[in-house]
Amino acid sequence: MGFMKRFRRTKSPKNKEIARPRHDDYYATPAYHGPDQTRRLDDKLLLRIFEHVCPHATDDTLDGSEDSGNDGCMTCDTRDLAHCSLVKRQWYGVSAGLLYKSIRIDAVHYCELEEVYAEQRKRKSHGGDETDAPTMRLQLLCRTVRDNHYVGSRVRFLKLPYMTRESCKAEIARTVSVCPNIEFIDLPDGFFNGDSTCHTLRQELQARCSHIRKMKYNEGGEQSLESLMHGYWQELRVIELNKIQMEPTILRRVFGILPWLSEVSFADLPWLNDSIFHPASGLPDFPALDTLKLRKIRNVTAQGLAQYLSSPICGNALRTLTIKDCAGLPVQGLHLILQVAASLETLEYTATVSSSLPLDPYPPMMSMSLRKLNFEIISNGTNQMYPPGASYYQYLTNSLMSSSLPSLRKLYVRDPSFPETLTLAPPLRPFADSPTHTPRGFSQPLEVFSKGLDELEWIFTSIIPADVYGRRGSMSGGRPVSSYSAHKGLGPQWGGDARKSVVVPNGFGGFLAIPADNERPRSAGHISPSYPSHGHSQSLGHIGNGNTIRASFMSHTARDKRASRADLWR
Repeated sequence: MGFMKRFRRTKSPKNKEIARPRHDDYYATPAYHGPDQTRRLDDKLLLRIFEHVCPHATDDTLDGSEDSGNDGCMTCDTRDLAHCSLVKRQWYGVSAGLLYKSIRIDAVHYCELEEVYAEQRKRKSHGGDETDAPTMRLQLLCRTVRDNHYVGSRVRFLKLPYMTRESCKAEIARTVSVCPNIEFIDLPDGFFNGDSTCHTLRQELQARCSHIRKMKYNEGGEQSLESLMHGYWQELRVIELNKIQMEPTILRRVFGILPWLSEVSFADLPWLNDSIFHPASGLPDFPALDTLKLRKIRNVTAQGLAQYLSSPICGNALRTLTIKDCAGLPVQGLHLILQVAASLETLEYTATVSSSLPLDPYPPMMSMSLRKLNFEIISNGTNQMYPPGASYYQYLTNSLMSSSLPSLRKLYVRDPSFPETLTLAPPLRPFADSPTHTPRGFSQPLEVFSKGLDELEWIFTSIIPADVYGRRGSMSGGRPVSSYSAHKGLGPQWGGDARKSVVVPNGFGGFLAIPADNERPRSAGHISPSYPSHGHSQSLGHIGNGNTIRASFMSHTARDKRASRADLWR
């Protein structure tokens, strides 16, 4: 009996107050029982706060998951916003509406938590098969919107990674069937070329989702495009056509029944020519577009496009024009388009050339509204000493120096030496076809982004000419300060996405590049120990805080550093 007593349960002390720990043994933070100040926040202010908690929830663009850019970890931001909705009843209505407005499912966490969760998924996997996280998230979303139709009606944008939308077609179909107000969704590639595996998904979108705003049709999707005449997706804003085979009359009828159509993209269509823009009896006119994109279109000419834009409705509506590798639209014809595109703000022109421009004089590119120009000329010749693209950039320089583009503020070129060429170019004589045009020189501030064929990042140069009519290089008004900031997106040598420099007039008819204050930026190529001052070796004046900056700041002490060809300060 004495041996069995050892297995008996120990009795608790009779005085339970002795066993209970005292309150003084623990550190307790005093609770605040005053009025809740968050009740004074109205719904609009709460919405602004929650938008900063989860920035990607405000993404209302019609770009796919790969093209939508937002800093931070979207998955963690969504989790934080979901926690905010559970804090109090007042916050639920605001945060829940934002939480399900624009949904983005990412394949991984873009933070340090991805390593932790990946290890947990490996431990929980069965038979060595790791769990597919984005598929599980899509399944949970599908269950949520099907159980709560109010939440499903709040979904407007759904962006999915590539592998998820290719392997989860059934889950996507079940999800969109209860999301009647959805406007954009990432779809599998088979949906655009008439693949039979996407037949159920297509039926659900056509029957349930009438507010779709963007659709793409590839080779094989001609029947789907023609089905728009049955009344599907009347709110389409954007249409992309790639390698399709269709009668121009049918295409015109399809465009004629889409009252909200504002952007059309044509790519690799050999049958497309100028007649697509011509008026024809019994057919609706080609719609007035906000954005027109042409890629590898050989039979559309500058004269045909200019005739289409000569209509006041079409010419005043067009804001963005993209021309890429179109043989019928050479550089010599751009001035015809710019003359009739009265409201054009962005022009993107990309071409691969194998011969230089003819010696015949051409009118300059002239536009009073153009603010952004992508002028990317790629030389295809074998002669590296005299590349054919040099004549095209000379034509661009002549247009800029003649003050034909006074509203231009951003310029993208595929020539790393273009900023130097632009700043050293002399004032030009009037063009042969413009006898009344008086050259005034380069007279507006301009941001130039240059890049060579072997470079991956754009090099940013800000050119600020003198503010005196008809004179370049004046010192009037003072010299602006050159500043560099790593948080604004600079190149790898500066800690960001694009290297930055500022070019200002030197007072003697030329320009100078001013480096950063109090520090010499890192560079990626060899720096010459001597500074080519173009005849000026005196002090450069007082900059910003009154410190005198002399030409000695160009001296090179770190011989191991390398500099790019586009470093204008060397």
